Formats: sequence, C-alpha cells, structure tokens
Amino acid sequence: MTPHLVPHDPEAGAAVKAADRAHVFHSWSAQELIDPLAVAGADGSYFWDHDGNRYLDFTSGLVFANIGYQHPAVVAAIQEQAAKLTTFAPAFAVDVRSEAARLIAERTPGDLDKIFFTNGGAEATENAVRMARLHTGRPKVLSAYRSYHGSTSTAINLTGDPRRWASDTGNAGVVRFWAPFLYRSPFYATTEAEECARALEHLEATIAFEGPATIAAIILETIPGTAGIMTPPPGYLAGVRELCDRHGIVFVLDEVMAGFGRTGAWFAADHFDVVPDLLTFAKGVNSGYVPLGGVAISAAIADTFATRPYPGGLTYSGHPLACAAAVATLRVMAEEKIVENAAHIGETVLGPGLRELAGRHPSVGEVRGQGVFWALDLVRDRETREPLVPYNATGEANAPMAAFAAACKKGGLWPFVNMNRTHAVPPCNVTEAEAKEGLAVLDTALTVADEHTV
Repeated sequence: MTPHLVPHDPEAGAAVKAADRAHVFHSWSAQELIDPLAVAGADGSYFWDHDGNRYLDFTSGLVFANIGYQHPAVVAAIQEQAAKLTTFAPAFAVDVRSEAARLIAERTPGDLDKIFFTNGGAEATENAVRMARLHTGRPKVLSAYRSYHGSTSTAINLTGDPRRWASDTGNAGVVRFWAPFLYRSPFYATTEAEECARALEHLEATIAFEGPATIAAIILETIPGTAGIMTPPPGYLAGVRELCDRHGIVFVLDEVMAGFGRTGAWFAADHFDVVPDLLTFAKGVNSGYVPLGGVAISAAIADTFATRPYPGGLTYSGHPLACAAAVATLRVMAEEKIVENAAHIGETVLGPGLRELAGRHPSVGEVRGQGVFWALDLVRDRETREPLVPYNATGEANAPMAAFAAACKKGGLWPFVNMNRTHAVPPCNVTEAEAKEGLAVLDTALTVADEHTV
C-alpha cells in the first residue's frame, strides 16, 4: 500500500470513534482513560487511520498477523468457504476441518497428531490443562512467573504477569517457579550453562517439595512472548522434558505466540529438538483472520479418551470459516516460504540491526530473539540493569516508555510496548526494506528513551 492511496476521511474516523466510545468495552483497560485509534484499513505490514496516517505494524496485531493483513489467497479462501458452507456443528466430519487438522499435525513435532480446535489461545490452555489433569488424575499445574497463558479462568491463574493479580483465586491448583532468564537471573548465574543448571535444580526442588504425585502438568511458553521473549538456554527444555518423564508429569508447550513461523521455524520447539505431550496454538495458525486455536495432542493422551469421553467442547470448535483460513494460510506459508523469510530477516536484518542500535543507545540493555520475534530490554543504567520504568509501572512512573512509544508512532511505526521493553514482531513475511524502515524509526525513538538514562 503506497502512502498516496491511504484514504483521508476524518469525519468517518470521528464517527467510528464515537460509536466505539459509546458502546465497546475494551480489554485490560480503564474505559474512560483510553483513546483507541480508529483504523480505516490495512494491507501487508501496514495499517492506517482515517486521518491519512500510515503505520508500519511492528506488533503484527497482537503477534498474530504472521502473513500480514489482507493476504488475497486467504481472503479468497474465506469467501469461497462462506459460499460453500458457512458453519456447521463440531460433532460432524467436515472436509475443511479435517484438512486443517491434517496440515497442522503434519507440522507439529513428534506424534502430536490429534488436533482439538478452540476459538483461541486461552481456551487452548484451558483444555490442555483439563486433558493433563484427567490423563494423570492429579490436580496441580506448574507454570513460570514470567509468562502469559490467556485470560480465562484457568489460563489467567497460570499466567505469571500482573494481569493475573485481580483474578488470582489462590486455589486454582497452580504452583509457580522461576524459569531461566540470564539477563535478570534469579539464580545469580553468570553463564547460560549456570542459568540452565540452576533453573533445572530449582524446578526439580519445586517438584520434590510439591509432591511429584500431585502434579499433572508443567506448562511453559517455548519462548515466552509478552513476558519478554527470553529464549531458554541450551538444554533447559530437554531437562524439563526429562523431569516430566521421570515423574509422569505432562509437558505442555504454549506456542500460541511463538508458533507458525514466528521464530523462523514452524514451531519454536523445533529449535530445541523437544516434543511436548500437548502443544497449544492459535494466532499465526491462520494469521488471525478468523478466530482459531487448538491443542495438538500426543498419542498417549489421545488414547486416554479413546473409549472414555473427553468432557469438554465448544460450539464453534473447528469452525469452517476459521479452518478454511488456516488451510489457506498454511499453504501460503509453504508456497511463499514465509517461515524461511522470517529466519532470513532475523539473521540478516533485525538481529544485526537491533544489536547495532544497542551499541549506540545507552537505553538498550539487552537485545534478544530470533526470526521476527525480538525484544529490546530498556534500562536506566546499563551497569545495574535497572529497568527504564519500574515493574508494572503506570501513569507518571511509566512516562519514559510512553514517550518512547509516542516517538515511534510519530515516525510511522506502531510499537509493541510492555513494561520496560519494546518488541520487534512484524509479520513473518515482512520485507527487508520494511524491516529496515522499522529499525530507522526505532533509532530515532530510542533517543527519547536515552534521555531517561543515568
């Protein structure tokens, strides 16, 4: 989409905003303190408002538009499916549902060949945990503090970040532990090897003190997303797999954000040669064009429900329009080598470019990531690693990050900002030119963050 084609209709934008403010109740927000942008359209890696402002989307929506906006092949597939069979109950075999499941199972690691469809990632978490508890007959689930697994009842209790606090009942059968993160190590480690070993020792001790026979599952984001894109050190996920095998615990990997090309592989688990018992997905499975998520299930857990009914289901499980979008998306990703592009952009543009920015901006404490899944950890002091803003900062305390985000938007880049971090997570088919455009805006915006360093 070229800039001169972006529409300019402020009156339409004002009408959209007025209707939104009158009737739409927004997620995670104090309703009278927000000012949502009225979006007029989107194409590829860009979207624009009604005032003629065009933004390079370095958020991919909420890290779901893996093939960008309005890909014509997926739009056509949705239209064709709507003309053929718009919806149908989940108890029936439907061609596009079966094909979506086949294509997903073809790409998941190991024997994760059965697919339970949900409407999104949180429901995938809910059902994965239910399956694990029923499979093992045990109540507890272990999750990491730096994590996000969704906002439904079980998922929000499993989540580690502050969005959990208001809904945490304290009696959901959840036990939290510290996963590895060398830059802010809770284990006083100085190397990745030390961090890995000490994190596994901590997890093993947690299991021992909680009672292995009480633990149904350990759930981890393969590479945590919203919490900071912390790639686990070599050997960590394999070590968790071994602990689960030793104690009969179900290993659940959450690939809702990291899956379907985001890290330069079909699934982030592919980088670590680890196969979980259950794998949750959503977002990139169909680039978010129609809500879809699911659980990929191992043979052992599927066998638990071979003659015993699984007590769970959703009215729109495997919705034909969503599955048609998934089939088209997966075909597009293969034909256009989008996974390979994500790896290439990460290795040759984003990774080197972000590290170069870090070398010139004192506000950048660490760069981490791979593929099109990157984070800049912004700090006040590189020596002490004090975050640029306090944990869960709001209002004036969050002013430095708010100023940085405003500078990004002024430069035509829509940033993903969470706490003291900004994430570079453009679509997986972002071009080299677009990625470099984003880096140039970040370069300018980081000078604003630099003003708040010591």
